[in-house]
Amino acid sequence: MENNLQVVNDEISLKDLLQKVKEWFSYLLSKWRIILIAGIIGSCLGLAISFIKKPVYTATLSFALEDEKGGGGLGGALGLASTFGIDLGGGGGSVFSGPNLTELFKSRSMVEKTLLSPVTINGKRISLAEMYIQNNDWRKNWSKNPKFSTIEFLPNANRKLFTRAQDSIMGKLFENLSKGGLAVAQKDKKISIINIDVSSDNELFAKYFCEALAKQVSDFYIDTKSKKARMNMAILQRQTDSIRGELNGAITGVAVANDNTFNLNPALNVRRAPSVRRQVDVQANTAILTELVKQTELAKVTLRRETPLIQIIDNPILPLRKERFGKLKGIILGGFLGGFLTILGLIAKRFFKSIV
Repeated sequence: MENNLQVVNDEISLKDLLQKVKEWFSYLLSKWRIILIAGIIGSCLGLAISFIKKPVYTATLSFALEDEKGGGGLGGALGLASTFGIDLGGGGGSVFSGPNLTELFKSRSMVEKTLLSPVTINGKRISLAEMYIQNNDWRKNWSKNPKFSTIEFLPNANRKLFTRAQDSIMGKLFENLSKGGLAVAQKDKKISIINIDVSSDNELFAKYFCEALAKQVSDFYIDTKSKKARMNMAILQRQTDSIRGELNGAITGVAVANDNTFNLNPALNVRRAPSVRRQVDVQANTAILTELVKQTELAKVTLRRETPLIQIIDNPILPLRKERFGKLKGIILGGFLGGFLTILGLIAKRFFKSIV
């Protein structure tokens, strides 16, 4: 008996639900003029936006990394294992490995240094930061604020000397670029090719910033990876130059001492002591210089081996890939949003009336 009552109640509930849906549909159908007008207005707005909205240009640069230092036998074993789809780890040990390198491209330090890189626009040398500011007409708003009206970002300016206002502007520039203007990705863990995508409504800015960022990170990467070897070579070079100077001085000293003892009485051997001492200096400095020259050449080889190679594969070439908000897309999307929002508004209005 209870089961029969439950079935009846379910049927009544479903019947009521269908009735409600029919009522709502009839209500919205009676408002078709309003919905249609809203859709037309939305289409017009979408069309207007398609004319106003600037196209977005995307500059893409790809490069490959080759580090001759490698990982020896272990690196070869890991590479062989990866070809069979086996991940043995070991890739996270380097500061600049995979994801770490891509994050370096998006770091605030690298982006700000890139923004201070010089470019030539209409015969005038300015920074990329100034180019971005001019392109977005920020100075029109700054003209009313004396704190910002005199601010200028010179090419290769010293970042440490910036004022609080300049720091604020650089932070805003970094935020805008990070939100959607800059994307760095490695296609595959097994492929050491990295793509840099820079999007902007200014075609030249996208191209220049993409190339400058790649150069900035490349220089930083190479300097950091080869820093120890370069410092060691510089020390050895200084020592070699110093010993060579001492050896030249000792050779000159031997010649002077020999001149002073020319035709000297053989019985007066004490007068020959300075010449003998200088001969010892020459021999000692010769031996030291020979070893230092050998070590310096080895240090040069080590520096070349530990200096990574960054090979640019594809540079951004004008004209860049362009994406724009099309007219047809604006009409369809604007009409749909206009009609949809109007329907939601009508439903909400009737719902609140029924509650009140």
